[in-house]
Amino acid sequence: MRISPLNRRRLKIFRAHSRGYWSMWVFLLLFGLSLFAEFIANDRPLLIRFDGHWFSPVLTDYSEDAFGPDMMPLAADYSDPELREAIDAKGWMLWPPVRFAYNSVVKNLPVPAPAPPSMRNLLGTDDQARDVLARVIYGFRISVLFGFTLTIISSVVGVAAGAVQGFYGGLTDLLFQRFIEIWSGMPQLYLLIILGSVITPSFWVLLVFLLLFSWMSLTGVVRAEFLRGRNLDYVRAARALGVSDLVIMWRHILPNAMVATLTFLPFTLSGSVTILSTLDFLGFGLPPGSASLGELVSQGKNNMQAPWLGITAFVVLGTVLTLLIFVGEAVRDAFDPRRMPK
Repeated sequence: MRISPLNRRRLKIFRAHSRGYWSMWVFLLLFGLSLFAEFIANDRPLLIRFDGHWFSPVLTDYSEDAFGPDMMPLAADYSDPELREAIDAKGWMLWPPVRFAYNSVVKNLPVPAPAPPSMRNLLGTDDQARDVLARVIYGFRISVLFGFTLTIISSVVGVAAGAVQGFYGGLTDLLFQRFIEIWSGMPQLYLLIILGSVITPSFWVLLVFLLLFSWMSLTGVVRAEFLRGRNLDYVRAARALGVSDLVIMWRHILPNAMVATLTFLPFTLSGSVTILSTLDFLGFGLPPGSASLGELVSQGKNNMQAPWLGITAFVVLGTVLTLLIFVGEAVRDAFDPRRMPK
């Protein structure tokens, strides 16, 4: 794939911004690992070799009687000492690094929950005896996936709306601007409280609800670029030659508008992650029991006698947002026409 001289210059500036460049790789590494959360933190073994046969509990559900005729025909509980002894007698089990899922209840704790960090639970447990490290891994994944999805969809809608406003102007722009002013003044939190009293919020319900308002964040920037670009000579020439409005918007004006848009995306992503964490903290986010960074913050607030909960929530959220801000600074510098590569 051939890279244009302009994009080569931008890439060189981005790489020269070492703080943002390495933050991008650290964030991608953490996010890539979290995508395989089931293979890192789970209360099921990755592999079982039993009586000459292979089993993969992390991918398939098995009943206990699959590991011996003396077992019950119930869903296998691999934390049951009797089942583990039966498997160890005729084979072996390969466990993930963290032997707890986000909803696993840690049994036989030496102290009442929340239990402090130990070799068994590296970040301790919460007040429901669930492993904090496992919940951080799963919560990080769902928060970033939610942020990516909300950022991408809202950006597409916002760019399209701003493009229509700026390109056609006049009455279209006037009516659209009045609608945005009214719509942006809607009390989002109150609407979410009302929605939560009618239906149980889920990942997709929250995504659709927040999408109704988050698309406006980029509309103003794109609108300004299209208002400026529609009067340029090459755009007028294309219109005089009979080129359709859609082609002019897509091919001639949008590439210039995307420069300003791309610089906002990392900051929009960090804001999307923060929104979900805030809603979970307030109790209007994901269903109870879901792995969530915001729920971990709430655990820290409600259990001041367990400082590891609040410290973990602060470090995780602070690290994620700091990495995204550093990446955003590097992207902003890369698209700055006044910035020269070193």
